[in-house]
Amino acid sequence: MTPFTLYAMPHSLYSGKARSYLIKQRIDFQEVTAGHPDYEKEVMPKIGRWIIPVLKTPDGELIQDGTDIIDWFENAGKARISAYPKTGRQLITSLIFELFGGEGLLRPAMHYRWNFDETNKEFIEDQFGLFRLPNLSKEERQEIVVKSTSRMRGAAVMFGVTAETIPDIETAYESFLKQLNVHFTLHPYLLGGIPTIGDYGLIAALFAHLGRDPYPATLMKQIAPAVFRWTERMNSYTADMSEFVDMPEALLPEDDIPPTLIALFRTVAEDYLPEIRAFTNFTNDWLAAQPELQSGDIVGGDPKARAIGSCQFDWRGHQLTVGVLPYRLFLLQRIQDAFDGVDGAQKASVQQLLTEAGLEDILTLRTHRKVLRKNNREVWGEKI
Repeated sequence: MTPFTLYAMPHSLYSGKARSYLIKQRIDFQEVTAGHPDYEKEVMPKIGRWIIPVLKTPDGELIQDGTDIIDWFENAGKARISAYPKTGRQLITSLIFELFGGEGLLRPAMHYRWNFDETNKEFIEDQFGLFRLPNLSKEERQEIVVKSTSRMRGAAVMFGVTAETIPDIETAYESFLKQLNVHFTLHPYLLGGIPTIGDYGLIAALFAHLGRDPYPATLMKQIAPAVFRWTERMNSYTADMSEFVDMPEALLPEDDIPPTLIALFRTVAEDYLPEIRAFTNFTNDWLAAQPELQSGDIVGGDPKARAIGSCQFDWRGHQLTVGVLPYRLFLLQRIQDAFDGVDGAQKASVQQLLTEAGLEDILTLRTHRKVLRKNNREVWGEKI
C-alpha cells in the first residue's frame, strides 16, 4: 500500500503535533517538505492556501490541521492507542493541554525563536531555506529567506511579544518549564504510560520552537531535562520510557489526575484564562455586529486570514494587544463539547477539579456561534 504522506517541516510548530501522532500510532508515512514541487502542484490548489501540516491519504484525500489529522485516524478506527481518554477528568485535562500547548505557549515560542539572533539566526535561516527552497543553493535562497523570516519575526507582536513584556514572558515560561519538569520526572506522559491529545498539543511548541531552536533547546536541557527527554519520547516509535521501571503502557487508573498537573492547571488559569476571556468577549461583540453571517461562512471571510481583529487584556501587569484567532475558539469548544458529553457523576468530578485549579470558567466562556472545521477551513456554525 502507498503510505500516507505528511507535508510538514521540522521547524514548523503545528507539524509536530501531527508527526508525533503518526509516529506513536506506527502509521506507515513519509514526511515531505512543503517546499517539494508536489505541494505547490497538488496540495495548494485544493487547500487554497500555503499551510502545513497537510496529510495525503493513500486514496489521495487531503486533510489539513493537526487536530483534523488526528481525528481522521481516530474516526477511521486506525488509532493503535487512542489520543482521547474515556473518562471525564482525564479527557477534559488532555483537551485543556491540547489548547494550551498549541496556542497558550505561542508567546514564549515566538519570543525564543526570534529574539536571540546571536544564537538562533544562522540555524533558523538555514532551516527555513533548506526545507522551503530545497532545490536552490544556500546562496540563492538567502535573500528570499531573510524576507520571509522578517515577516514572521514581526508577527511576534501579534501574540503580545514586546520589549516591555519580554522579561515577564521569560519568567512565566521558565516557571512553567520547571513545573512541567517535576511532572515528567514522575510520569513519562501527561496521564501515565501513553500519550493523549494533551501531549500532542504540547509537543507543538515544545519541540519545533522551544526544544529544537538552539537557544531555547539549551535552556530546556539546563532547567527542565525531563521535559527535553519527553520531547525525545514523543518522537519515538516505541514507548521510550525505560527509565520508568515496569511502567505499564496505559493511562493512570481510576481517572486519576496527578497533583503535578493540578499545579500546572493553576498556571494555565493565571497565564492563559484572561486571554480566553478576552477572545470570547471580543468574538461575541464581533458576531453581534455581523448579523448577515450565515452558517458555513468562512471565518474572517478569507481562507488566508487567521485573525478577525485584536483584543486587549491584562497579563502580569501589562495590557496586551493580541490578534483574535478563531481557531483557538475551535479548540476551546472541543473542551466544552467533551464536557457536555460527560455523564452526570463525572461532570461533578470534572467541575470540582477545575474549580480547585481556578479553571472553572473554561467551561462557560462560550461564543454565540461555534467555530467549525469544514473543507480544511474554519467556518461559523449556527447561532447558539
